[in-house]
Amino acid sequence: MYTSPGKATRIDLFSLKTPQMRAFHMTWFAFFLCFFAWFGIAPLMPIVRKELALTKDQVGWCIIGSVSITILARMGIGWLCDRIGPRLSYTWLLTLGSIPVMMIGFANSFESFLLFRILIGVIGASFVITQYHTSQMFASNCIGTANAATAGWGNLGGGVTQMVMPLVFAGFVTLCGFSDALGWRAAMLLSGILCFLTGIAYYFLTQDTPEGNFSTLRQSGAMPAVKQSKGSFLAAASDYRVWALALIYACCFGMELTLDNIAALYFTDYFQLDLYWAGAAAASFGMMNLFARALGGYISDRCNAEWGLKGRVRWMFAVVLCEGLCLMLFASMNVIWLAVPSMLLLGLFVKMSNGATYAVVPFVNRQSLGSVAGIVGAGGNIGAVAAGFLFKGGMSWPAALMLLGGIITISSTAALAVWFSPEVEADAMKLQKPQPTSEGLELAGATA
Repeated sequence: MYTSPGKATRIDLFSLKTPQMRAFHMTWFAFFLCFFAWFGIAPLMPIVRKELALTKDQVGWCIIGSVSITILARMGIGWLCDRIGPRLSYTWLLTLGSIPVMMIGFANSFESFLLFRILIGVIGASFVITQYHTSQMFASNCIGTANAATAGWGNLGGGVTQMVMPLVFAGFVTLCGFSDALGWRAAMLLSGILCFLTGIAYYFLTQDTPEGNFSTLRQSGAMPAVKQSKGSFLAAASDYRVWALALIYACCFGMELTLDNIAALYFTDYFQLDLYWAGAAAASFGMMNLFARALGGYISDRCNAEWGLKGRVRWMFAVVLCEGLCLMLFASMNVIWLAVPSMLLLGLFVKMSNGATYAVVPFVNRQSLGSVAGIVGAGGNIGAVAAGFLFKGGMSWPAALMLLGGIITISSTAALAVWFSPEVEADAMKLQKPQPTSEGLELAGATA
């Protein structure tokens, strides 16, 4: 990975003057739209299930399919970022990924619906580009907050879509006179168009690093040529710490994806809520991303300032452990007025766990950042796929959630296997002292 000398050491949230802050805002907005489109169909599944006469088993396959291809996409996109940079990677992902988002509106059978649901999952790789791009733009004293804020506000799309897509659907039905079958299709078509337009905007409004794009830097000799960057994926894959982090991310982001997929149906089937209120209840989980993931990264930055990288690791362990316990609490709730608050508590720890994990990722192997981010990100989807099989079989959904809570609680100990050499620890601690940067900004705590 190219190490930029001009990384910002603070987050000037309300500014678009610098390439760092333009990348900050474009990354979270692009990821927001990707997440919105990725799970846009989830709150409309009661309508789709009725129209296409889907069985419980078929709904389960749709849940699995929506996150399965993202495993490969995230691994591949990390490698691609190392080679062509985040700007072009995001542009291609958004423009090409918008096609299946729009095409699902033409599905007329379980098979065609599942095919497009799987292909839509490719845009879930957008997360890796978001983390890669902010890691290129921000210094290590605030990188945890920058990564967590952009990812969290992007993940917010998963909550907003639960609330907004039923309203968009209702608007097409009531204001435009569409049938239910046409209404959900038009809603997804609109989502795809927005993704395509954002891809074009990303190309013109961002650059790969504070100094310029990868192509320009390679031509000037400021960064290695593409052929010298080979082997980054193997270097990342051979580090056991990367797989420990992938397991941790399977526990937190995997659980987030699972709940994004099942929450509306869960509240419909087990608490007899209608489409709108089930979507609103499900949205409250996703809306925690407004602050919770950023909070997880911010606390990690503070732990790093106090105790070094070992502080980041211990915080990651503690928050994932609490996530597992809260999931078991939520699974045991059988009345709506207890289920929603317990889900919000669960959401707090899920999102903070996500932020805490990716506050550690940039320090594992800086030369293979894209590949590390891709493998760990894929771990989240592997967790979601594995969890999805529990919701398509004969096990009740509350029992499946209880089992997952126990697995996450035990798996949290994997965080303690992540360690850093004294040299890496010392290098990270040096950046906590105030010093000028090429952008003229003093080293300050992240202020998101």
